[in-house]
Amino acid sequence: MADDLRVGLMGYGVAGRIFHAPLIESVAGLSLAAVVTRHDERRATVRERHPGARVLDSLDDLLASAPDVVVVATPNDTHVPFATACVEAGVPVVVDKPFAPSAAEARQVLKAAEAAGVPVTVFQNRRWDGDYRTVRKLLGAGTLGAVHRFESRWEFAADVDPDRVGGGLLSELGVHMIDQAVQAFGSVREVYAELAARRPGAVVDDDAFVSMTHVNGVVSQLWASAVAHGSGPRFRVLGDRACFTVEGMDGQEDALAAGVLPGSPGWGVEPEETWGRLSGPGGVTAVPTEPGSYEVFYQRLRTALREGGPLPVDPHSTVPALEVIDAAVRSTRSREVIALS
Repeated sequence: MADDLRVGLMGYGVAGRIFHAPLIESVAGLSLAAVVTRHDERRATVRERHPGARVLDSLDDLLASAPDVVVVATPNDTHVPFATACVEAGVPVVVDKPFAPSAAEARQVLKAAEAAGVPVTVFQNRRWDGDYRTVRKLLGAGTLGAVHRFESRWEFAADVDPDRVGGGLLSELGVHMIDQAVQAFGSVREVYAELAARRPGAVVDDDAFVSMTHVNGVVSQLWASAVAHGSGPRFRVLGDRACFTVEGMDGQEDALAAGVLPGSPGWGVEPEETWGRLSGPGGVTAVPTEPGSYEVFYQRLRTALREGGPLPVDPHSTVPALEVIDAAVRSTRSREVIALS
């Protein structure tokens, strides 16, 4: 439509191809106007799947096309310079996770954005995982009682696409897990971590354990591994009234990769056999999984840019996860618990 917000997408790797482009095109009021990629095969795929989008060579070309918002879905080390360039051009920007390589660099981008009055947000889509939404619902209802431990796992064994772990598994996937824990249980007081590069030739971490003690006393223990030939529960949440356990992963990524879009029949709905289990004095019961809803991010972005109001993710809320990653690297080197201010 002529009055749609014109979205420019930087990058068409896993993030751009599987997540951003399909979600953008699924939301009324947004139009994928242009995609920047220099990869010949990806350029051909863009033309096939998104015939209404121009294929461009650079961020300069994209900014010259006057987009209403730019989505940065390029390798991690480009997030800060590309986001900064958008801010300087006065164009709102969505930055894929991780927002920046460090908390300090993220704060620099936010300072520049606030000075320029340019909206910046971060694509922390896993806040809309169905299983995580179910955890949050149970926490809000007090079903588990006083929670003392939150366990989260993202484990598999595969030759992983470099796009997925190019900056290390903790920053690529673990940042989601840390963000979920911080959103659920608040500020972190202490961090202990063990990061390792286990695959032959690996130069970044592909096996990670992080333990975070929150200010409220809850301990979050997170495992991320690309060398695990068996996985523990995706979530296990222990409270003084009950324990909630979820196996497997949210299905939205697989659905998007298969070409299924939000709004399709059954979108975001998990089958009963994958529902989590609530264990307590009364026995074990299945808990229906809340529908997953990644599209909410772009729906809220459209509303924020068109009508005002909050961005889908407050970028300041993503900085604590980067602080934890910084501390995890320090902890691995020193083998010590790192206190956060």
